[in-house]
Amino acid sequence: MPSRYLADWIARFLAERPVRANSLIITVYGDMIAVHGGTVWLGSFIRLVQPLGLNERMVRTSVFRLVKEKWLVAEQRGRRSFYSLTALGRRRFEHAYRRIYDAPRSDWNGEWHLVLTGGALDLGQREALRKELLWEGFGNIAPGVLAHPAANLDSLMDILEDSGARDKVVVMQAQALGAATSRPLQELVHDCWGLAALAEDYQRFIERFRPAARALKSARQLDPQQCFVLRTLLMHEFRRVQLRDPQLPQQLLSADWPGHTARELCRELYLLTQDGAKSHLMTVLETAQGPLPEPAAYYYTRFGGLQAA
Repeated sequence: MPSRYLADWIARFLAERPVRANSLIITVYGDMIAVHGGTVWLGSFIRLVQPLGLNERMVRTSVFRLVKEKWLVAEQRGRRSFYSLTALGRRRFEHAYRRIYDAPRSDWNGEWHLVLTGGALDLGQREALRKELLWEGFGNIAPGVLAHPAANLDSLMDILEDSGARDKVVVMQAQALGAATSRPLQELVHDCWGLAALAEDYQRFIERFRPAARALKSARQLDPQQCFVLRTLLMHEFRRVQLRDPQLPQQLLSADWPGHTARELCRELYLLTQDGAKSHLMTVLETAQGPLPEPAAYYYTRFGGLQAA
């Protein structure tokens, strides 16, 4: 039986934090559908997201836009439309969700990675690359210079390849002279990445979701649909905050950095809802071959390891 407290919590959340259909659909595809094969019948997807406040018209309009933006691709089978992630959409998800599910690096030797954009890129290419690198966690530390102290080099090379900039920019490694965590460096990092505003967002995330975690832990039985809705809202909100987190080494952060607490809370809620959310997905969603397939093995590596049901 659904929890009345969680039903009220969900209703308040959706009233206070209206969700954009495009972004919410990306969250559901990236967090859940991708690991279950990545393709579902649109009619079943419409039923799935209805409890999140999205009606059929909103979903169809948003899916059409996501196709135009090359996130999704459609396949018609008889009178049914099936939507899958594109190869580009999968790469975008992999870049983004690697940062969400994997713990930040705890070791750092003071080394930085720099990307220098010069005249070989036109203005449009330079701005597109800058946005991709900012999304990956790089900071614009000076005109034409983007930097990160713990960049994932595979992701960086993928971005440069996809944007056609690999042979048009300079990628360098640099080492700070003197203390790797000197005060001027910490001040540069604090200002360049806007860490004060990010810390406030993490704190709000913690305050919003702690009551839901307490309710889930005290519930005698969890309702599958509520688990799905909670997990979707959890990952949608965590993604919005976490993808603006450059995941800087601990040495460059304050001792009480709230991002660590937020990640632990997110993992706790993810574990609490995973079985119910999976059950709901498997009941509601359909593919061209029938029921949704079991999740891929890599799903169980998220957040340091999830126990298979």
